[in-house]
Amino acid sequence: MIRVLIADDEPMIRAGVRAVLSTSPDMDVVAEAGDGRDAVELTRRHRPDVAVLDIRMPGLGGIEAAAEIRATVPDTNVIMLTTFGEDDYILQALGGGAAGFLIKSGEPEELIAGVRAVAEGAAYLSPKVAARVVAHLAATGAGAMAGRRAAARARTDALTGRERDVLICLGGGLSNGQIARRLHVVEGTVKAHVSSILARLGVDNRAAAAIVAHEAGLVPPS
Repeated sequence: MIRVLIADDEPMIRAGVRAVLSTSPDMDVVAEAGDGRDAVELTRRHRPDVAVLDIRMPGLGGIEAAAEIRATVPDTNVIMLTTFGEDDYILQALGGGAAGFLIKSGEPEELIAGVRAVAEGAAYLSPKVAARVVAHLAATGAGAMAGRRAAARARTDALTGRERDVLICLGGGLSNGQIARRLHVVEGTVKAHVSSILARLGVDNRAAAAIVAHEAGLVPPS
């Protein structure tokens, strides 16, 4: 059973997320919070597998809450809920250790898929989020899209062929177990490749590596 915490300052959003997750027999919402501070405290108390956090909340915001949760309850993985126009926040959350990003207006099935993927240790980027982040990076003084893509390709060219295969799967939101089955290797081998990929790309987490995969054009647009 995947144990989930939901944090959003809008009761209607929390009720909607709970209703969607309740349709999945392998998920149990163990706590709800209306702000980031309560989210951190309830995460410490209940130790959920996944915390679903609104990216902007009063008091302690979702980004700060995610970083604190990852630092104090590392077994809890974090998914951020975002709306259009919050691309800067998404980039900050990447640095805070969030493993997944979903748009509030997305399909219910995507929420379930995202929670399940993150619970299994995968990075999950809504295809819309990934496309927006890549476009946003290209438009914020970091260089034109062609320059971003060339830089990302140069970084991924340093990977071995097998590491590129793993990165493509990682960028597609697959967990280590799913990658192992797809590539017909043992899961321990995938873990070793992921660690090497993060080091070679110079990123801290799977979600950031997934962004590089999208920038390099390794992951087909959805």
